Amino acid sequence: MRPLIHHAKQLKGTLTIPGDKSISHRSIMLGAIAEGKTRITGFLRAEDCLSTIQVMRQLGATIHDDGEKIVVEGKGMNGLTAPSELLDVGNSGTTIRLLAGLLAGQPFKSVLAGDQYLNKRPMQRVITPLSQMGAKLHGHEGTELPPLTIEPVDHLQAIRYEMPVASAQVKSAIILAGLQAEGETVVIEKERSRNHTEEMLQQFGGQIDVNGKEIRLKGGQTLKGQTIEVPGDISSAAFFLVAGLIVPNSDLLLKNVGINETRSGIIDVIKDMGGNITISMRPNGISADIRVQTSQLKATTINGEMIPRLIDEIPIIALLATQAEGDTVIEDAEELKVKETDRIHAVASQLNKMNAHINETEDGMIIHGGSSLQGAEVDSFGDHRIGMMLQVAALLTQSEVHMKDADCVNISYPTFFDEIARLVQA
Repeated sequence: MRPLIHHAKQLKGTLTIPGDKSISHRSIMLGAIAEGKTRITGFLRAEDCLSTIQVMRQLGATIHDDGEKIVVEGKGMNGLTAPSELLDVGNSGTTIRLLAGLLAGQPFKSVLAGDQYLNKRPMQRVITPLSQMGAKLHGHEGTELPPLTIEPVDHLQAIRYEMPVASAQVKSAIILAGLQAEGETVVIEKERSRNHTEEMLQQFGGQIDVNGKEIRLKGGQTLKGQTIEVPGDISSAAFFLVAGLIVPNSDLLLKNVGINETRSGIIDVIKDMGGNITISMRPNGISADIRVQTSQLKATTINGEMIPRLIDEIPIIALLATQAEGDTVIEDAEELKVKETDRIHAVASQLNKMNAHINETEDGMIIHGGSSLQGAEVDSFGDHRIGMMLQVAALLTQSEVHMKDADCVNISYPTFFDEIARLVQA
């Protein structure tokens, strides 16, 4: 149990948000299958992304990291080599699902496995479309759970696939497999999800056509190494955005936060709830400096096409809603049940321990606002986003909060607790 920082009288200061996790993963993978060198700055050196580096090295990629920049020496699509042992992806759902697509068309066997939490996460949503393309992959002992074994195949066949759920990871797995397939692969999204794979594939010289919710790409393409600047992760910034809105007397400036329309749903929610937020775009056009101040908030409803734009931010948005006036309703968020943990249950159960009033529903939750949070013993369930949300919640309590498995925040934000302490003491 880790004692959390509690009873913050204010948060003041400026912080630079660590690199975007989604972009960091993809920069390594695409760099490895491109021709030539890819140079990456702003890379997120957190556990999930370091897992991707380690696995790609096991697959024959040469990756140099001097602490400032990362250089990937591309092997080309056919340059990956058979691993000599199991590929350990740690806690990273992004790594295992995207690599399932990348390795589906390779002429060698590979086995992807994770930690105790990841090995409980279902993989059928990637197994199904990749199998339709001719890939041979299966979960542990015939289940849909990792370890995920991928057998060698001669070639993949392009498919037309209508996504049953909005998932950037599944979409990306199909796209990476589609690069190796014969013919044109077509993906129809249920709702638009984060589009980093599509954007980065174009940056690497790939040809991909995006028309609304329809994505088309042909197999047999050659990618070229690029220079990648990774902006700050809006999902990591979300915890400080909310903290600055709900902790009394607070004024925070978050620098270099990536602003992508498929990821920025939390900004719209904050504005809708009456949050005091100012966004100043940077010259690069992909990131912004964001200022938040303590605000009087009102409840809102979050559903439909908004959900994929903020799916990872829902835990911290739920905390935000506990401090608003009125009842906030979150719907159409069944995806939360298959994240690092069942986030619907994790959010409701742990915040309710702290005197929140949240009702779980089949596809979301109803959060009754105006809660005065209290100290408790809470559990992150090994989920980094639940862990960070609970630390922000603890800032509002008069009494102590102790959290189980607090180290899980290292998955995406190794300096998180240090940043909280610095801003509280300002």
